[in-house]
Amino acid sequence: MKNSITEAISDFFFEYETPRQVLVRNRRVGVVCRLIQLGVLVYIIGWVFIYEKGYQTEDTAIGSVFTKMKGVAYTNISGEQKVWDVSDYVYPDQGAESFVVMTNFIITVGQTQSTCPELPDGKNTCHSDEDCKKGEFKRTGNGEMTGKCVNTTNTCEIMSWCPVEDDRQIPDPPLLLAAENYTLFIKNSITFPEFNVVRSNLVEGVDQNYIKTCMFHPEKDPLCPIFKLGDIAQYSGFNFTQIAQGGGAIGILIDWECNLDLRIQKCIPKYRFHGLYGSSSEGASVGYNFRKAKYYVEDKVEKRTLMKVFGLRIDIIVHGLARKFDIIPTLTAIGSGVGIFGVATVVCDLVLLYLLPKRDFYKNMKFKYTTVQDEVPKEQPEKVDERKE
Repeated sequence: MKNSITEAISDFFFEYETPRQVLVRNRRVGVVCRLIQLGVLVYIIGWVFIYEKGYQTEDTAIGSVFTKMKGVAYTNISGEQKVWDVSDYVYPDQGAESFVVMTNFIITVGQTQSTCPELPDGKNTCHSDEDCKKGEFKRTGNGEMTGKCVNTTNTCEIMSWCPVEDDRQIPDPPLLLAAENYTLFIKNSITFPEFNVVRSNLVEGVDQNYIKTCMFHPEKDPLCPIFKLGDIAQYSGFNFTQIAQGGGAIGILIDWECNLDLRIQKCIPKYRFHGLYGSSSEGASVGYNFRKAKYYVEDKVEKRTLMKVFGLRIDIIVHGLARKFDIIPTLTAIGSGVGIFGVATVVCDLVLLYLLPKRDFYKNMKFKYTTVQDEVPKEQPEKVDERKE
């Protein structure tokens, strides 16, 4: 009994069992096997390692954006001259990564809270006082109805800020068409916390002297952080004059794709421009606009100047992805690739055993069939003892 246990333990630790292999000389099966292995090899090298960078670990960026607009415009409306600077045409105040540059407007001066008729635009038409129920609001109206139908305009009288804004005609050409020459300065900083790397779009070579003279161009000056508003619209696929009249939205993408296995100086931003929406002759709601009021008191009466602002909404989006060599994803990619090589064996076995005309012959060569009989002792596998050789 003791000898049996000792022999079993010895066999467990000092013997190695290997599966039986059959060498098959068949051109079709051989070609299929090599083609599958070649495909797996191309996938591992081409897709996993070269395209997907499977030997590197990744980290996304945390970024911040600071903006500054510059430029001056001049208007002469009904003999009233006015100069517009950055404090007048940028909403909200300077510095945000999402802001609006005013390019056109409709102004209503001297509004007071009183009663006046609605605009005769067809939305609030009335024929009698019964059409203007006192104390109610119409969804398309501008105030609370007083119950009176004004005969001169055939519209309901309302309690509101009067006179009511008339925005039926948008100024064409845009009043601030000079905005095409405004300049936008973008300062962007990012960090990759996983790799402890901090970068700015003011990269090597972008110094104070360069910024004073450069203007962004995708080929000539791709690193210049100063952009002309007209060029931004053009790069986004818009005609500036058309989009300036009714407004629109543009996305500026700052894309950082950094391979940190290379020199850090090669980690530079790429600027991309996307037209999100703009003015169009079709559609229920076109362009981009909002209203802003300036309040003041005159003769102890509160008044306001209402502006309907049309402009370009600029949204700056930062996307950053850095990669760097790491042994763990490298070994994982290699291990998964080695495992995929087993697909060739499975496919070739299926072809051999089920599709080829000599499949019965290959089955007999691959598998060893035995019959279990009680009176015959179980055959023991032949062992090779290297100590006797």
